[in-house]
Order: sequence, then structure tokens, then C-alpha cells
Amino acid sequence: MSEKFLVIDHLKISYTGLFNAAELYNLISSWFFGKGWDWHEKVNMERITPDGKQIHQIFWPWKSVSNFYKIIMHIRVNMIDVKDVEVEKDGKKIRVNQGEVHITIDGYVLADRNDYWTDKPFTWWFTVMAQKYFFKSHYQKIETWIKGDVEDLNSRIKRYLNMFRYSYQA
Repeated sequence: MSEKFLVIDHLKISYTGLFNAAELYNLISSWFFGKGWDWHEKVNMERITPDGKQIHQIFWPWKSVSNFYKIIMHIRVNMIDVKDVEVEKDGKKIRVNQGEVHITIDGYVLADRNDYWTDKPFTWWFTVMAQKYFFKSHYQKIETWIKGDVEDLNSRIKRYLNMFRYSYQA
């Protein structure tokens, strides 16, 4: 069984105000495709309530960075009480969404991504010793990689949501 190391634990983004749900989804997915990540959308659920739409999305993007390591993100997007509103900008009416957005990001490093070295006790022990004593710097580079990618995605999402805060008046 492969070992999964938690590197980033529950990095949270919260926002209340105007945004465009479709553009937010496209921002996240295009960021991953632009960086060469693969993508699995586990949940994409929308529930309509009297207060507005409740949108729940779970993404599992991953990237194989070597023959042994894989980096994985777990992203949960919850949009609460999402309503369609019209905003006037430069004399034109634009349709946007209004509500709450809560995003949680976890970052993992998966060792032995193909389960090749952990199926027998001796190979498992050999792998643990090699990781601990010989390939520690390699693991630290992979850990730095996932931290940098999580921080880049986090800042991109925050900039996008902040742009809406200062661009439109409700």
C-alpha cells in the first residue's frame, strides 16, 4: 500500500459577495490543465433551495512527478445561497452570482505511486530506509513543489474573488 503524506492541511478560502461560479470553476480547472495536472471531479452537485443554490464540488487533481512520487490535491468547493443578480458596469448589465464561497485545499505527496515497492515486507522495509536516509532531499523537493502549487492556486483564486469585490457594485 502506498504511503500518503499530508503536506498542506485544510488551507481555507472564504468569500462573501459577487462572483461568477462558472468562471471560478474554469479558473481552477484551467490552472490545473495549464500546469500539466490530471483531474478527477469526484462530486459536482447543485441543490436548489428557497434561499438560493447550494453548489458542492470535490476535485482530486494529481501529477506524477517521478516514477516513485505523485503529488495530489484534494479541493472542496462549497457555494452557499448562490443567487443570480444583474450588475451594471459601464452602462451594460452583466449577470453574476451572489453568495458565499468556501474552498478548502489539502496537499499530499504519495510515495510508491504504483504500489511496486510495498507489496512484500522486505521491499517495504527497503523503501522506508531508502526514503529516510538516501532520498530525503528528493522528497523535500517534491514537498516544496506541492507547497508552491497550492500557494499559487490559492493566490490565483483569492485574486479572482478580490477582483469581483472591487470591480462591481451591487
